Amino acid sequence: MLARDFGLTETQRDIRDLAAGFVDAEIVPHAREWDRAERVDPAIVKRLGELGFLGLMVDERYGGVDADTLSYVLVTEELGRGDSAVRGIVSVSLGLVTKTIAGYGTEEQRQEWLPRLVSGEALGCFALTEPGTGSDAGSLRTRAVRDGSDWVLRGSKMFITNGTQAKVALTFARTSDSGVTAFLVPTDSPGFTATEIKGKLGLRGQATAELTFDDVRVPDAARLGEVDRGLGIALGALSRGRISVAAGAVGVAQAALDAATRYAGERDQFGKPIASFQLVQELLADAAVDVQASRLLTHHVARMADAGVKPKDYATDASAAKYHASETAVRVSNSCLQVFGGYGFIDEYPAGKYLRDARVLTLYEGTSQIQKLIIGRDLTGINAMS
Repeated sequence: MLARDFGLTETQRDIRDLAAGFVDAEIVPHAREWDRAERVDPAIVKRLGELGFLGLMVDERYGGVDADTLSYVLVTEELGRGDSAVRGIVSVSLGLVTKTIAGYGTEEQRQEWLPRLVSGEALGCFALTEPGTGSDAGSLRTRAVRDGSDWVLRGSKMFITNGTQAKVALTFARTSDSGVTAFLVPTDSPGFTATEIKGKLGLRGQATAELTFDDVRVPDAARLGEVDRGLGIALGALSRGRISVAAGAVGVAQAALDAATRYAGERDQFGKPIASFQLVQELLADAAVDVQASRLLTHHVARMADAGVKPKDYATDASAAKYHASETAVRVSNSCLQVFGGYGFIDEYPAGKYLRDARVLTLYEGTSQIQKLIIGRDLTGINAMS
């Protein structure tokens, strides 16, 4: 569609086309197998690094790729179209961890971690959510206590993407009654344990873990940013991260729409393709409009970021994009399954996987309800979360 190219530069189209070709050749053929095995082939991480997808927007001095936010969004959408589990690897390792180190890290921290992260030699995980703390991130209970020139961390984290594969955990721990601090914790540190979570509804190929910090000791040089100022770092990362989640949701919805449209043209009932039935066309038309609206919302926020708007100033727009795109992914995937009928209920066809993968997008990096409260706070000036 012309609308998908409108306003894109030649460079942006080239990056998107590179991602689309990679997805079609190296992800789509394996997505069902990875979903069944509950494990993405680890070799895909190295390929993501080789193609530069783990280094987008990171300074070339560290092996990164000179790119803008919209290019990152275009790549993320394509990865979401192929397999949301693979998209999650990139969104977390690059979007939440690598970019945060690039923005807040010391030169020593950047030299230590960025070249490894952008090449795919290492992955990062974002250790914020806890067993008893999800949306209320400010109430986290993992603690870091100063001991001479070191910090000692004790606590646990839950639902951590890349948790069993990461070499570094960007960890947020309470350092005072009112303050949270960020730390770069090597995952081979004594006392650090990652336990994979199996049996997930969706994103089965993605490594999701519970992390345990049992007196994990790190030097003060592993502290990222100022003491007691880590919550701002986390929330800023999430504002940026919601752009990539929105883009990934657009990708899932686009994949579901494409699959339903193809199937509607192939499946005959009552002597003609079901695409000729008015109610089937209604499902497809509603889905197409929803997908395009979500894409435009997401591109709008990406362009705000590229124009130099700070994350705190586009946070509401990012919430709107994430909310609309994630809910769209669920609606469109559900419509896709309806078009497939009974065949949508078995995993020989992709409809069920799209719906399962889409559902979690309304939960992580801020539930749909949290996004509504952020939007409502911006509209009314009243914080309903306190």
